[in-house]
Amino acid sequence: MTSDSSGVEPFRLDAPNLGAFQGRETAFKGPLDRVLSIFADVRAGEGAGAVLLTANLSVLLGAYYLLKIVRESLILVEGGAEVKAYSSAAQAILLLGVIPLYGWIATKINRNQLLRWTAVFFASNLLLFAYFGRQGVRESVVYFIWVGIFNVFSVAQLWAFATDLYTEAQGKRLFPVLGVGASIGSVGGAWIAGKLIKPVGPYNIMLIAAAAICLCAFLSRVSGYVISRREGEREKKKDVEKLNTTGGFQLLFSDHYLRLIALLTILLNVVSLSGDFIVGKLVINHAEAAVGLGHQFAAAQRVYIGTFYAHYYAWTNLVSFIIQAFLVSRFFKYIGVRGSLFVLPALSFATFAGILFFPALSVVRNLKIAENATNYSLQNTARNALLLPTSREAKYKAKAAIETFCVRLGDVTQAGIIFVGSALHFSLSVFAIITRGFAALWTVVAGGIYREHQMKLPEEG
Repeated sequence: MTSDSSGVEPFRLDAPNLGAFQGRETAFKGPLDRVLSIFADVRAGEGAGAVLLTANLSVLLGAYYLLKIVRESLILVEGGAEVKAYSSAAQAILLLGVIPLYGWIATKINRNQLLRWTAVFFASNLLLFAYFGRQGVRESVVYFIWVGIFNVFSVAQLWAFATDLYTEAQGKRLFPVLGVGASIGSVGGAWIAGKLIKPVGPYNIMLIAAAAICLCAFLSRVSGYVISRREGEREKKKDVEKLNTTGGFQLLFSDHYLRLIALLTILLNVVSLSGDFIVGKLVINHAEAAVGLGHQFAAAQRVYIGTFYAHYYAWTNLVSFIIQAFLVSRFFKYIGVRGSLFVLPALSFATFAGILFFPALSVVRNLKIAENATNYSLQNTARNALLLPTSREAKYKAKAAIETFCVRLGDVTQAGIIFVGSALHFSLSVFAIITRGFAALWTVVAGGIYREHQMKLPEEG
């Protein structure tokens, strides 16, 4: 190596010096960056923004699980497993109008305003539900539909915000960390709901969730500021930019890659809800056997069912947290985002084979815990990462359409299966056989997404 005119030998990034340079880069990491590196490849300066987004997802998922436990206890007592399935279908009909309205609003305000006003809207709705519920109004069906729309809209919007803030490479590295926050919130929300459902009651839980949603709006604003400041003027400009007028449905119809993601989402929901229906039927039977039949036992049935689902979701989310914290980043590293898409359909196919031969509540409960835990961790993180190489409009509008309408279209499909199956007196085993067919089709669609994603990001694998 030669010296320059000053006699000082220049530093070059050749093989002998590359390791020293990388070590020097690592030294620039703060304590927070190093701690987060346990879960994923966090680079210097990325820790603060990642923690804020992680905390945001944690609070949001915690609020959702508070509301979800209330939802299950109300809908199953007042309506039953069939009404629960049919109520999911009603959400899809409403979303045909809600999604265009959301897209129109998104073109009128910037992303900071969009996040803030969405949170205020949902929090105010909960105040109304709590008030009318205390007046004795039977609101379980309306509340069930609302929770489903709130969940898919708010979570999809926050993940869209994350995909907008990070590049493809950053998202692949940091999304596993964000997923840890979602898992922590899910575990905490289910655990807290299980402790509060009896002494506090469902309507006070709604008020607690409303406060949590307002906190999410604040965390979104702060995290956007911190990450934008680090990323520079390109990201700061996005804070005040508005989206173009192309609608979410238009984006889906015009892009084959987005259509495949939408179809995968529909099939995933059909398979998942089939298992939820089977669990619901078995839980109702156990509740009736444990506390008795009739209107006079309704309150006791609510507590029994609410307690079961609190423990069920707590275990599901604990397993999900373990997968998210210690396995998702490894899956992404070794088989990539697109390779990870095949894990859950294979597990679902095996799960319904188990349900087919052992349709007992204890067996179904454990199988569904494993399946749902993988869905909420690996599958959810991978699906969100699929939107990283798309346009801003796709990240907000197309994702909103996918995570709302397409999710509920899966609900409609499953509701139709339940309606026909109930009319024809299908056994749980027949439902399991039908669902295995959907899981096989899901695998085929995942293969199509694999090829499309490979064209967009050939270097990922």
